[in-house]
Amino acid sequence: MRKLARAEDEKLIRPMNPERFHLLSIGVRMAASRMIHGEISYWSDEREQLLGLVSVDFEDEDFAWIILARDRIGRFRACRVEGNIASQPLATEMLLREMADLVRNGIPPDFGWQGDEPNAPFDLLSVTHDSKLHPYFEIVQDDAGHMPAKEALKAIGPWLAPSDLHFVREFQTTAFDQRIWELYLWAAFRELGFDVKQPEAPDFACSAPGIRFTVEATTASPSAGGALAKHPNPRTKEEHAEFLKHYMPMKFGSALTSKLNKKNAAGQPYWDRPETKDRPFLIAVADFHKPGEKGEVGSMTYSHGALWSYLYGKRVEFIPQETGGYWQLVKGETHVFGAKEVPTGFFDLPGAENISAVLFSNAGTLPKFNRMGLRAGFVPKDHLYFRQGYRYDPSPDAFVGIPFMDDVLSPNYEEYWSDELQIFHNPNARNPIAPEAFGGITQYFFKDGDLHTITPHNAVIASMTLVMRMVGDEEFEAAKEAQETK
Repeated sequence: MRKLARAEDEKLIRPMNPERFHLLSIGVRMAASRMIHGEISYWSDEREQLLGLVSVDFEDEDFAWIILARDRIGRFRACRVEGNIASQPLATEMLLREMADLVRNGIPPDFGWQGDEPNAPFDLLSVTHDSKLHPYFEIVQDDAGHMPAKEALKAIGPWLAPSDLHFVREFQTTAFDQRIWELYLWAAFRELGFDVKQPEAPDFACSAPGIRFTVEATTASPSAGGALAKHPNPRTKEEHAEFLKHYMPMKFGSALTSKLNKKNAAGQPYWDRPETKDRPFLIAVADFHKPGEKGEVGSMTYSHGALWSYLYGKRVEFIPQETGGYWQLVKGETHVFGAKEVPTGFFDLPGAENISAVLFSNAGTLPKFNRMGLRAGFVPKDHLYFRQGYRYDPSPDAFVGIPFMDDVLSPNYEEYWSDELQIFHNPNARNPIAPEAFGGITQYFFKDGDLHTITPHNAVIASMTLVMRMVGDEEFEAAKEAQETK
């Protein structure tokens, strides 16, 4: 009888792609639970109204199951839990029976409600205004090839946006880049194992057993006026070198020093506010100052090389010798562009000792959300996705990365939210944060006067994602004819 009952339950409840479960439940796991429970199997009903999880308790060596359903604003939350089960097969059988019974009897509309949600349902992608939409938001809305990103945003948005009344409108209109950067950071912090809250300021309060820190997010944005408004648009190798040596440090410096000097109405900088006082305080910066146009890559793809030299006020110089030569760190130069001149070394500025570290990623963008949606199994029909770029080359004499091209739809393709995240530790920090807190990402720190780097194997330095839609002969010929008549 039990075998027959199990077979009936399995008609309603099916195994789930782990990456899909992780995306849909990204806000559920508590940091402490990751240390005491191991996840074994994932389940859902056909319509994904319910998610199920079987786990093992590391200490007691018994098993548990959890059922998740959407709360009042659309987030998957834990609704039913049972533990102290003797075996994994029994825990799985119990979970499937409970989920199947809910499906058979009709899932109550308020089954997932927790009582701590805002009153109204939430949708990051629902437009309720007549303001001009951001072109990237329109891509998410209208382009079938970006359906995976749309699904990823649906999963993550409700965890972030309700804390800011302006979040949705800004994401859809004037501040798409800034808001998607915050969505990316939240997902990366959750993946790294932190509990994340969103105080009024700074943007994030992160914690895990033995670790507490806060983060303020910012971006390098286009300059509307002043010396930096005239973009150098580097083309040659020499122009790129000058761009990274002078223009980009100023762009990063403008974003970082504005946060360094910012005070609230009470005259408090970030690190003196109750949410941050006596804890490590980090600034997370991304470069959105020049988006890609007409097939070109955006500046974020290649500008990050300027950040570490500006933060530390150092540059790398090759010292030739008869038998070859070696690289050494030397004091950096003042950054000059047009009539503007700024000193190098952000971490040496007055007050910068209160900045524990600077976070950076060149992947907090729409293509990242697209790839992570694809990893979760949200794949639009007739589309192909290829990621190409450069990976870190560990060779001691390497100048550039190792080129690669990956099929994102390959079953062997792997990617995580935090892959491209980098942290630059401040050697002068009043409240330093230990490198161990950010295991698995690229890190820069000084030890005994030397700059050290921790870089994960196969870390991606820069990349772009190609989205291809397959069409039939008739559509191809029609598109070709339309192009020729322009």
